Amino acid sequence: MTAPLWDPQQYLRHADHRTRPFHDLLARVPALPGPAPRIADLGCGAGNVTALLAERWPTARITGYDNSPQMLERARAHTSALLDFAEADAATWTPGEPCDLIVSNALLQWVPGHADRFPDWLDALTPGGALALQVPGNFDQPSHTLMRELAESPRWRSRLGGRLRHTDAVLSPAGYLDRLTGPGLTADVWETTYLHLLHGPDAVLDWVKGTGLRPLLTALADDEEAERAFLAEYRDLLRTAYPAGPHGTVFPFRRVFAVTHREK
Repeated sequence: MTAPLWDPQQYLRHADHRTRPFHDLLARVPALPGPAPRIADLGCGAGNVTALLAERWPTARITGYDNSPQMLERARAHTSALLDFAEADAATWTPGEPCDLIVSNALLQWVPGHADRFPDWLDALTPGGALALQVPGNFDQPSHTLMRELAESPRWRSRLGGRLRHTDAVLSPAGYLDRLTGPGLTADVWETTYLHLLHGPDAVLDWVKGTGLRPLLTALADDEEAERAFLAEYRDLLRTAYPAGPHGTVFPFRRVFAVTHREK
């Protein structure tokens, strides 16, 4: 199946809301060992959160990894002497050297069986190093259930069926705790539901056009008429599920976090 095509400009339209969970994740990362820690950012996207890592650890050597040429092109605007970007797929990526921090922000839901990669990543952590991740946990919410139902409807099934992730795209918090705890490892796992107050017309549709809707937009990229028709149907469903209020549109968004660190 064709990999989704990403649009950095669309993704960054809600950068303030999307970045907040990353700040909350970093707040629970312990002090890193050594004066010049080695950091890998898996799924760096447009590089905006990778730049935050450089602000938090200005002496660190940081590499952001992504498999989207469009995102990497945007990310390289942040390149500096200690910050660079490289193409890599998290499904197969293995650290080429010991890491003091491996961080993944809103990526692993796109990687089937991603928890099977944890042993290789944990083995690469230095004493005192950490693995920190954040994934969306809202696949049972209307934004996703309506998208899946519409894609599987008689009108769209032949073109869009089977292209979307389901509720098993991520583990439960208990599942991450189990997979990230072991000898010499201490895990901190939690979940938060944000109530994002979005502004503008069809704000939830605008949000998902930057992320969850990308596989369908990619599949319809060669047919503008079909794309408009699908988006119109989906838009009407979202308007009912997420009605605009006097101060904006409330968009509840659950996220799951995990930070595990290796004992010194």
